[in-house]
Amino acid sequence: MNWVEMRIENESELEEALCRPSAEDVPSAKALDGDVLILGAAGKMGPTLAKCARRAAMEAGSNTRVIAVARFSQEQVKADLESAGVHTIACDLLEPGALASLPDAPNVIFMAARKFGTTGSEYMTWAMNTFLPGLVAERYRASRIVAFSTGNVYGLRPICRGGCTEASPVAPEGEYAQSALGRERMFEYGSNRWGTKAALLRLNYAIDLRYGVLVDIALAVFRGRPIDLQMGMVNVIWQGDANSMCLRSFGHCASPPLVLNITGPETISVREAAWQFGRRFGKEPVFTGQESSSALLNNSARAFQLFGYPRVTTGELMDWVAEWVEAGRPVLNKPTHFGTRDGQF
Repeated sequence: MNWVEMRIENESELEEALCRPSAEDVPSAKALDGDVLILGAAGKMGPTLAKCARRAAMEAGSNTRVIAVARFSQEQVKADLESAGVHTIACDLLEPGALASLPDAPNVIFMAARKFGTTGSEYMTWAMNTFLPGLVAERYRASRIVAFSTGNVYGLRPICRGGCTEASPVAPEGEYAQSALGRERMFEYGSNRWGTKAALLRLNYAIDLRYGVLVDIALAVFRGRPIDLQMGMVNVIWQGDANSMCLRSFGHCASPPLVLNITGPETISVREAAWQFGRRFGKEPVFTGQESSSALLNNSARAFQLFGYPRVTTGELMDWVAEWVEAGRPVLNKPTHFGTRDGQF
């Protein structure tokens, strides 16, 4: 089915769409030389990525196993992955000896991270975002590693200059962003120390229909809550497209690591997005503050050269989000805090 013609009316259909491999994912899965190990696979994005990888391997006729590792505090997440053919291992990655107990794998995706709750527990954020990546870089030095990072490492950028490219200087604001840059540096160290081939993905705002920047804006409009305009521009990408780009990044791992911005091609006005949702809902948005001259923005042209443009456009995403919110379908109630400008999470 063509994406633009597709309607997503329940969580089962949403999961199917998020986990559907692209046509390009299948040959990429066939080219993998062994199992895929996903560390930190139980977050908002990890389960759909694991299931997408498994489906791509099956469609490719490959024997590649997908192994998802996490604490799995929600047993249903573990059971759901296993029902999709994903092997699971319950593990606290920070426990001494935990990494040594995990299987070897030639392909590793690192997703373990901490953001919210950093303020007041900075030490835990640094442990997850910097100390653990150093351990993983050593443990899996013979593997290819695709590690998720964040566009927060760039800091705020004048909107008039467009989004940051991979060549833009990093200037992380706050301990979350600083520790995320530390994560990148640990994998860079491993790559330079042992020749590990890696890719670092600076993701800016993946969108599910149950959470994400567009969901935050749509819910605020629908419920009559004020929207702070100080972070007036954002980038977003359909989570299914981010999954696809991640899986295809294995074919581009390098030493020193390849750095890629992963987001959509448009720079979205928060004000205009709110007005569009308002017209859909028959409600007038409520705003507070004024747009600042800077924002957290990424330019993903390099990723588009490698992988092509995302399958799902921003307009389609907004239609899906509006219909989902208006119908009162489930949301995760996990705000992105995309408007945070001081780096305090």
